[in-house]
Amino acid sequence: MDFEKKLLLYQYLSGFLTENKKSKFDQIVQKRTRYLSVVLEDLYQPHNASAVLRSCDCLGVQDVHIIENQNMYELNPDIALGSSKWLTIINHSGKENNTPDALKSLKSQGYRIVATTPHKNDVTLQELPIESGPIALVFGTEMRGLTENALDLADEFVKIPMYGFTESFNISVSAGISLHYLTEKIRNSGLNWQLSEEEKLDLKLNWARNVIKMSELIEKEFLAKM
Repeated sequence: MDFEKKLLLYQYLSGFLTENKKSKFDQIVQKRTRYLSVVLEDLYQPHNASAVLRSCDCLGVQDVHIIENQNMYELNPDIALGSSKWLTIINHSGKENNTPDALKSLKSQGYRIVATTPHKNDVTLQELPIESGPIALVFGTEMRGLTENALDLADEFVKIPMYGFTESFNISVSAGISLHYLTEKIRNSGLNWQLSEEEKLDLKLNWARNVIKMSELIEKEFLAKM
């Protein structure tokens, strides 16, 4: 569907939205970014993955890649609080090991694969350069961390400085800290971090579809008249 047709469709669907909802869509879409994306590799605790989704929505990170190897992703609605319907969730499944395909696909889209793990070549969160290109921030399983495949395909490694006795943060806390720091740094930079006009329109269309009752039927009837 070309841009003009999508614009007409959104204008029509907007008639089924409240003025407050349309205003929220217009405001929030301006703050969405794909300059930073999140990759969750084989998380097995639904509350952790759901908490990461909630943080992504709150901080304007649009794309979340979920790699399912041994563990199937399950949403915990009490923690996610509806955040999944505002995000673009890309599932990578179907094979015994989906990590290589997922990370290679992100590399082909221009992303730097940044593994969140202590490593001999790591930098702190504050030292991670944002000007070198879009970042795919990869988080591993709660117990084992990232797989060897993920580490081998990583371009860079980042860690969060810690000053206590405990060796690591909970995965959702780690994601929240990292995303808050990096999104603020990206938004305060001179980088082109915002979505294109067509991406913004696509998002608003999807959001409208998610909140309008029988939106599929309404859209089908509208397109049949064009």
